[in-house]
Amino acid sequence: MIHITLSDGSLREYDQPLSVYEFAASIGAGLAKAAVAGRVDGVLVDCRFIIEADARVSIVTPQEPDGLEILRRSCALMLAMSIRQLYPKAQLQTGTALGDGFFYEFTFERPLDLFDLACIEARMKILAATNHSIRCRNPSSRSMLTETSAYLIGDFECVSVGPHVPATRVLQAFALDHISGTAPQRIYGTCWSCQQELEDWLAPPHVIIVNMDYRQADYAQSVTEALRRSGVRARADLRSEKVRHKIREHSQQVPYLVVIGEKEKTGRFVSVRSRTGEDFGTMAVEVVCDWLRSTGIAGT
Repeated sequence: MIHITLSDGSLREYDQPLSVYEFAASIGAGLAKAAVAGRVDGVLVDCRFIIEADARVSIVTPQEPDGLEILRRSCALMLAMSIRQLYPKAQLQTGTALGDGFFYEFTFERPLDLFDLACIEARMKILAATNHSIRCRNPSSRSMLTETSAYLIGDFECVSVGPHVPATRVLQAFALDHISGTAPQRIYGTCWSCQQELEDWLAPPHVIIVNMDYRQADYAQSVTEALRRSGVRARADLRSEKVRHKIREHSQQVPYLVVIGEKEKTGRFVSVRSRTGEDFGTMAVEVVCDWLRSTGIAGT
């Protein structure tokens, strides 16, 4: 007999091992449909993971941060599959979730352009609609966020950090938005749990947060989320581009820019400037939230 403790403390008994998906289905069809992963004794695992002994289990859905990150990581896999189908000579390298979205890096004999980007996004939508399964080659192993495993989407195989969503059908609200570099090239996209969230993200932002390099990515994303909670439409540009390029690109599009380097990250503050180049100096994140609300842009 296997005893499974739910997150609310209730206990369920099963007379044989079962997968995380089967466990979710035993609770309700709606939960099984929404499940993108499971948490077994605190460890994130794929829905195919087999529960063989007593454990504390919860079902992960896209409505929580871990679930949303899993969606985005799986979108990176689907992006890799689309690149390989459209450009068989492309050499796939690496990709994962990043901030509000995902990326995949690859090399190809020519630079891809915006027309290529539209074709790749269209192919991704076809893959999502045809509902390919996403499965780990070793589903009995706990695929944690820090481990890499071989994953299959249909007959396409890619090594990736897990866990991943069980099938492409849950990857519906996504868009590709940038392509950069030449050797290697990198495609960036965003992914959300529903179309409304995607449309909200696509709305013109009040503030763009730019980081100097990858070391500030997590802090830049946390600042972005703090601004959103205060009612400001904020978006982080975490691309591996030079910060001057990102500032120049966004300075004509948004009222304010927030710049984050190592100094800002260490001090837990940010540097703020206007689209016209006016430098407002450094501020604590809470002060920036209050100040932006005072300008009246929140809620517009």
